[in-house]
Amino acid sequence: MPDAPDISESEWSIMEVLWESSPKTASEVTKALRSSTNWAENTVRTLLTRLVEKGALKTAENASGTRTFLPAVKREACVHAESESFMQRIFGGAAKPLLVHFAQNSKLTAEEVKELKKLLDQSLNS
Repeated sequence: MPDAPDISESEWSIMEVLWESSPKTASEVTKALRSSTNWAENTVRTLLTRLVEKGALKTAENASGTRTFLPAVKREACVHAESESFMQRIFGGAAKPLLVHFAQNSKLTAEEVKELKKLLDQSLNS
């Protein structure tokens, strides 16, 4: 799968539906998003077209000849790219201020703190 393209918040909603289950038609994507977005099918089709143009989605045809959409990039790659972009924009690319902000402003359980410590220790030994 190719590198993760830059996708907007609206496009991210479309991708989440397709990462969860694909391939889907534009109508199926619209139906899946209706309760959370109330978008018209034309809006969804516009976003799907943009995502195909960006290389985030690929198309196929189902048994009845209807165009379907499926991810061309993995969710993990998009999360990584979005995380890198966020850290660069907000924290100048520095991880420490991000982690400090996160630790001071999140309601972490003892188990979550333990897991984070474990991950940080592993990153030191990598």
